[in-house]
Amino acid sequence: MPDSQRCQGPVPPELQQAIEEFNLREWFACHETLEELWVGTSGELRDFYQGLLQVAVALYHWRNGNFKGAEGLLQRGPDLLRRVPDICLGVDVARVVAEAGALREALLALGEERMAELDQALIPKVHRPQP
Repeated sequence: MPDSQRCQGPVPPELQQAIEEFNLREWFACHETLEELWVGTSGELRDFYQGLLQVAVALYHWRNGNFKGAEGLLQRGPDLLRRVPDICLGVDVARVVAEAGALREALLALGEERMAELDQALIPKVHRPQP
């Protein structure tokens, strides 16, 4: 697999844009940016981009009151992210997986009728730890 298809490869500027969009809670825009990266990749980078994309879409669904969409993607996105190293293209993937899991558990505990009561502190952010 070429380095450009692996987590140790160069960080594309679009990924930094997607991280900023994610952390600003612009989840639909983040989805669009990640989709451009995801199309045409393979291997662990494909799983990385698709997993982050699915977490972003899950949050978009949560904000729009789509419980089933949010809950399902909060499971499938982290499942994809578990296939890649804990740090991929400088992103703390393990932290995204943990935070998305905690969010999903809280959402399930609240249920569809009370999903709007979700503790905002549980909303994941994408972190890039400094070396």
